[in-house]
Amino acid sequence: MKTELGEPIQYQLPIGDQLVPMNELIGQHIHFKFDGQINCISCGKKTKTSFGQGFCYACFQTVPEADESVVRPELSKAQYGLARDLEWAEQHDLIDHYVYFAVSSELKIGVTRHHQVPTRWIDQGASRAIRLAKTPNRHIAGIIEVLLKKHFTDKTNWRAMLTNKVDNSIDLVTEKQKALQLMPLELQQYFSDENEVLDLHYPVTEYPTKVSSVSFDKKPVIEGTLKGIKGQYLLLDKNQVLNMRKHNGYFLTLSTNS
Repeated sequence: MKTELGEPIQYQLPIGDQLVPMNELIGQHIHFKFDGQINCISCGKKTKTSFGQGFCYACFQTVPEADESVVRPELSKAQYGLARDLEWAEQHDLIDHYVYFAVSSELKIGVTRHHQVPTRWIDQGASRAIRLAKTPNRHIAGIIEVLLKKHFTDKTNWRAMLTNKVDNSIDLVTEKQKALQLMPLELQQYFSDENEVLDLHYPVTEYPTKVSSVSFDKKPVIEGTLKGIKGQYLLLDKNQVLNMRKHNGYFLTLSTNS
């Protein structure tokens, strides 16, 4: 889903050639039908199975968007002229990156490209976030993350995030100063003096009391009353949660009734 920072965050879901404004559907009964067709989001070919959230197997093995450094930024070697696609890497790896702290449920550390702020934070359902370090490329940001995740988790507890079990006692500015003391001197030069804490508010009228994950791989039809949207999840009644990002490339139809 495409997102836009707002009060609350605004969501649009690409369905065919349309962008459906999902905030307007909260409170309505929505009905998704999957016709069984999956197309690779890179080459467009039909695929029986989606790899890496939208790729056919061949593209998953070759395209730069699916390189291992996307998940593990410390593995980026673009600064040495090594990449699946150097032109792509120059635009995506050899640019400013942020190491950040976010609170989705508990405190976590992460890395994102500078132009992905705050989209990256929204996609992971963060309630608050702060910039920790600014680096000139992806590799250095990844090295900082690797060092600091010895002390801070780099995982999002998605079940706690979706049930809105958020630790509001965390002071991000204080935690940021703690992180500075843990960074070696040669990396402290990248420490960010931006201490703005961004608060993110999601369009949710009711959170699930527990999480029942649903998927089009198991159910071709998923329906229910839309209770809200957080991260890349639709929150439906009966504690159903639907990860829309997982279904990139799936051909879906959407119908509604109040």
